[in-house]
Amino acid sequence: MSAELGAARRVLVTGLASYWGGRLAQALESFPEIEVIIGVDPQEPTRELERTEYVKVGTQHSLIQRIVKAAEIDTVIDTRLVVDAIATSAADAHENNIIGTLNILAACTGEDSPVRRLIIKSSAHWYGCEQDDPAFFTEEMTRRHPPRTPIERDIVEAEASIADFADQRPDVTVTVMRFANVLGPSVDTSHVRMFSLPMVPMILGFDPRYQFVHEDDVVHALEHAAINDLPGTYNVAADGVLALSEVIGLLGKRPLPILPPWGTGLLLGPLRRLGFRVPAEMLNQMRFGRGLDNRELKAAGFRYAYTSREAVLRLAEHQRLSPVLAGVKEPYRYEREVEEFLRWSPHVRREAVRGGEEGLFGSAPPAPLQPAPEQPDGVEPADREGSDAGLDPAELETEEVIAMLATLDDAGLDEVERRERTGRARDAVLEAIAGAREFERG
Repeated sequence: MSAELGAARRVLVTGLASYWGGRLAQALESFPEIEVIIGVDPQEPTRELERTEYVKVGTQHSLIQRIVKAAEIDTVIDTRLVVDAIATSAADAHENNIIGTLNILAACTGEDSPVRRLIIKSSAHWYGCEQDDPAFFTEEMTRRHPPRTPIERDIVEAEASIADFADQRPDVTVTVMRFANVLGPSVDTSHVRMFSLPMVPMILGFDPRYQFVHEDDVVHALEHAAINDLPGTYNVAADGVLALSEVIGLLGKRPLPILPPWGTGLLLGPLRRLGFRVPAEMLNQMRFGRGLDNRELKAAGFRYAYTSREAVLRLAEHQRLSPVLAGVKEPYRYEREVEEFLRWSPHVRREAVRGGEEGLFGSAPPAPLQPAPEQPDGVEPADREGSDAGLDPAELETEEVIAMLATLDDAGLDEVERRERTGRARDAVLEAIAGAREFERG
């Protein structure tokens, strides 16, 4: 169904204080056709929001049901599911994943419920990782083995409850999105932590297949489900599969094949001392890997901004630049009085709504990075490799300029520094340029 006919109008986002809930709410704010965005969470928001209304509430179904009915919510997007054991304790994860999901489903029931679309952020952990798995899981496949870990059991049980709800409420479009391992500069996952180690551990004798999805594509996929009717289950994984050794090479790291093939969990002490805990659901993936067939979502009109390889390269770029970026931007902190003033005061001058924008990426996600075309002889290196230096830093925010520095060669850095010194002359930008030069020399 087209976005015009099937687009959500009044949206409730659960888990607003989580990384995914906050980012999704920010993205949905750019859709002028979405009239209302309400976010619920027992914790305060962690991202700055403009028109999303925050209600401090947990997953008590009676309270959420009152909000749903009072605000005439037509679309509920549930981002709460804990899919990584590093996020919280096993008991809290189980409470959130099972009891919380049942409460959200209960809040969407009732003959007079206005909810017509329910979107669930789930995980590829539903499939598990075993030696006899297919090369790529399709959405129609079932698990070949019982779930082995608490997180896998939670996800399987939660999705079973969601399937029961879908059977009982045929008038509600239920969308379940199973995401592959997520990579990105801002997201915190077990794999991102592992790839941040000086040497990346491997299990002796295994070089598993890995498939990723960039954090921006996670948000964009949830957006896509919000503005289109997509009943059923969809795998969300970027094109391309990499061996773990290839991932390590792209990151510029070295492998550390120290983990034994069996009894691995007993010999993880050295990694814990490095500050890295290997969750149970990660061990089998480090042995056998996993691949997801992503054709169903692409057939529904979704386009990925990044391949698996590009997601890894983006992470490598972030890791290279993170020492320069550290401390540039203060983290957002929610202050209720300030938010109410900014939202409701007649004395605050508000910018006009950005017409024509369609969410996080506009009408489509940004095109993946392409290699620069070959230039004819005589073109200076600054023109050939430092194309971003043609942008005027005065037109960019501080963080945007600093992020751009990772793509520039020495000539490009010279040009940006010249324009910055003759323009806004921001200390943070000049310090980042100096840091980038020092990092390159080191």
